[in-house]
Amino acid sequence: MPSTLDVYRKMSALPQGKRLFSIFYGQKAPYFASIHMAVREMRPHFAEITIPKRRSVQNHIGTVHAIAACNGLEAAMGLLAEATCPSDSRWLPKGMDVKYLAKSAGDLYCTAESSPEDWANGPDVPIRVKAALKDGTVTVEGTIHLWVTPKKR
Repeated sequence: MPSTLDVYRKMSALPQGKRLFSIFYGQKAPYFASIHMAVREMRPHFAEITIPKRRSVQNHIGTVHAIAACNGLEAAMGLLAEATCPSDSRWLPKGMDVKYLAKSAGDLYCTAESSPEDWANGPDVPIRVKAALKDGTVTVEGTIHLWVTPKKR
């Protein structure tokens, strides 16, 4: 079976491929579909998605709800983990520490980043995540903690 990264690379080379991959990935974990994300980039140690500001992700004051932002951060982390985790290992999220820094008053750009050193020092692997507005204002930032272990044979 091809890896998620292989599927992303093949699909993103096609017209409308990133849009179709975003739909595909949104169905992998159905709650990702609720944020209407668009996958912008996926590669080892980095991933980025966008969450459009729509009524379905807004809170009572008209900004993107904090939990929708966290959902986007987890989606970006999942892409990074799929692209980075060694093929003989598996990953599971074990926690998320985030801070809400500013109102998410527009579309959000959710990124996840790691380094080779982060993965070498497992099984606890910290993934740095942030959500920012188009102008660069960071609205949410934190760490998602992964548990990376060998696959059982």
